[in-house]
Amino acid sequence: MPEPIEILNAAFRKANANLDSSLIEDVNIRQAADYVARNLKNRAGVRLLMACLLAKLHRPEIDIRKPYTEIGDPDSFSGRSYDERYITSFINDHNLPCNHTTAFLTPALRNRNITLTKNLNLVGKPPKLYQAVLHLLDEIHHNQVFPDLLLAEIVRVLLIERNQGEKRIQELVTSLNTTEDSIPLSSEEMINLIAQHMSLKGTSRLSVLLVAAAYQSAEELLGEKVLTLKAHNAADIQTGALGDVEITLLGDDKIVTSYEMKNKRVTCDDIDRTLQKLSLSNKRLDNYIFITTEPIDYQVQSYAQSLYHETGGIEFVILDCIGFIRHFLHLFHRLRGRFLEVYQSLILAEPQSAVSQSVKEAFLAMRQAAETSNEEYSRSD
Repeated sequence: MPEPIEILNAAFRKANANLDSSLIEDVNIRQAADYVARNLKNRAGVRLLMACLLAKLHRPEIDIRKPYTEIGDPDSFSGRSYDERYITSFINDHNLPCNHTTAFLTPALRNRNITLTKNLNLVGKPPKLYQAVLHLLDEIHHNQVFPDLLLAEIVRVLLIERNQGEKRIQELVTSLNTTEDSIPLSSEEMINLIAQHMSLKGTSRLSVLLVAAAYQSAEELLGEKVLTLKAHNAADIQTGALGDVEITLLGDDKIVTSYEMKNKRVTCDDIDRTLQKLSLSNKRLDNYIFITTEPIDYQVQSYAQSLYHETGGIEFVILDCIGFIRHFLHLFHRLRGRFLEVYQSLILAEPQSAVSQSVKEAFLAMRQAAETSNEEYSRSD
């Protein structure tokens, strides 16, 4: 049988060649597949379905309804393995609108050891989504639809969603009122825009992009540059990185500053883990900076500051994310327009598994509203 990567590539080719027409004749199956692939409330369903279909095509002897090795039957399999090993990279390679984490860690699917029959209540939300997935798995099991066609149909719908999303993004970018003659947003207006946008759900990646944008926009003045950002879901232990954003001097690969982003309070345990990570590395830093979106604990900050001499000159500090950007924008006030453009470009370049379509669209819409208001105010003067 073909290898999983070959199966996925074949599904992509078939889907891409048939974007304008469904591959499924049965109306009920087609509608169920479309509902699962387009459901924005919960993206775990489509990953579950894709992983199970891939496993069935790779190993036809398995029961597609048994994606748990804990079941113990000869025809059971690890759906999570197929999901993590193959579906994740496939989604990222083609920028498909799916979650970046495996479906099998969601509350409805983790710690299971049962056959996913169509009458099972997975206690997931929305219930209709899981009922549709179980229905489709049952249809495959009873040979009512070919798994290769259903997988290609799911990919086809995801490609349509991706393409429509990219078109909306382009329309929003085009509609922005920024021109060379217009007055740019003030630093504080940019801060308000960024803070409002970061208050939305699914924006944990943005703090990484903010720091990267700051360094990229002021690279020549700082004499420092950002190393290529690692994937949003890549662990430091896998990449060898010391943090989420690594800074080097221009013309030098030596890392001098490392940033670690936290969407929670920084604790002493976080600092201790960093010390352990540094002790296992042969890299020598000047600064290790935690950026947090939560309040800073004074005692933790004091602990961080106390490590300078103990580590032989590495300075540890905890900074507030918005405070960091506010200081940067006022310090490099004449670069604020460049900063916003770089930040926007980084947001739009991120895969949807890191920054979702809705988060990207929200930023562009918020920026347009802010700049429209700014332009109207200038006219009134």
